[in-house]
Amino acid sequence: MRQQKSLSVYYSRKGNNYVGGSIVNLPVGNTEVIAKKIQGLTGSDLFQIQTVKSYPEDYTEATRVAQDELSGNARPELTEMVADMDSYDVIYLGYPNWWGTMPMAVFTFLDSYDLSGKTIVPYCTHEGSALGSSERDIKKLCPTAKVLSGLAIKGGTVGRVDKDLANWLKKLDLL
Repeated sequence: MRQQKSLSVYYSRKGNNYVGGSIVNLPVGNTEVIAKKIQGLTGSDLFQIQTVKSYPEDYTEATRVAQDELSGNARPELTEMVADMDSYDVIYLGYPNWWGTMPMAVFTFLDSYDLSGKTIVPYCTHEGSALGSSERDIKKLCPTAKVLSGLAIKGGTVGRVDKDLANWLKKLDLL
């Protein structure tokens, strides 16, 4: 069997975020922390999903914008695309849980490629709502991809999940 080439793709929000019941300023977003841990464990390439239009700095205002995007089924424009998506077999897809699913920028990302035959490995950071409907949403957006069981990581624990990440990837036969 040939070596599978993998990509750790993530959307993450640094700055004002809700963690453990309080608004805190994160110099690096929780999902980015996990994406880089997965990159380290798997040797995957790394790609950050970024929107052309930034979200507001204020956490509450950012959540309003995110809710408006979700209710309008928006597809925010992204700053760049993966140059050679066809070369990847496995996509580790990370995102925060916003309003019960992925940020709409992740929908834009998934809509932008033909991911037929690829394996998508979803994970999210959250503060109590786990994966929400995101796995189901990924399967709807990518019906010809193989979507593996996702992992939900509480945002405030990202610094202490190395063993859990490794166990999850081993269970999925990816390590």
